[in-house]
Amino acid sequence: MAQHDATDGSDEQQGLRLGGGAIASLTGAALLVIFMIQNTEDVTLDFLLWDFTWPLWLLVVVSALGGALVWFGLGVMRRHRRRVARREARRG
Repeated sequence: MAQHDATDGSDEQQGLRLGGGAIASLTGAALLVIFMIQNTEDVTLDFLLWDFTWPLWLLVVVSALGGALVWFGLGVMRRHRRRVARREARRG
């Protein structure tokens, strides 16, 4: 007689579920792609001593990547501070 495992179907269903962060990220990425498709003209940028012309979609992508890197970096710094605080709490 075969034994029935209680987790047979639930693991597969849980693997297909998306969390709120994933849904927000996918929605943001889709909106970014739509914005890029609609804004293909060139723009002239003036920054400090430089002025250059870029397609608007490229400016948006570079800005989004820069923002994502800052956001990710802040998260890494926060986790590091928490880890250090936990170590010190265990020692003291």
